[in-house]
Amino acid sequence: MLDRVAGQLEHYMDLLSSRQKLVATNIANADTPGYLTRDFDFQAELRNAAGGTPQVSEVTGLRVKNDGNNVSLDREARLLAENALRFQLASQLMKSQIRAVRSAIQEGKS
Repeated sequence: MLDRVAGQLEHYMDLLSSRQKLVATNIANADTPGYLTRDFDFQAELRNAAGGTPQVSEVTGLRVKNDGNNVSLDREARLLAENALRFQLASQLMKSQIRAVRSAIQEGKS
């Protein structure tokens, strides 16, 4: 059970890391003519138990500027903040799992 939970948390944190890199790339290219925002369906990737590299695609429905770029800094900033909160929560959950294992080991030594 613990291995399964830890594995799921690890997969979740890997996805958060991948999204963080994508958002950073989108922000870095905010002024690059013709650059189109990229992202992946976080919920779909989370449901995908196989793990691996997320299926990244261009984001549709964003306003395209005259230079062909569609990066929305507001959207990317929101995603960064959301991602940071999710990572903090996952990190706390992982720490509590480690504490539980550590406690069980300590009790077993007594």
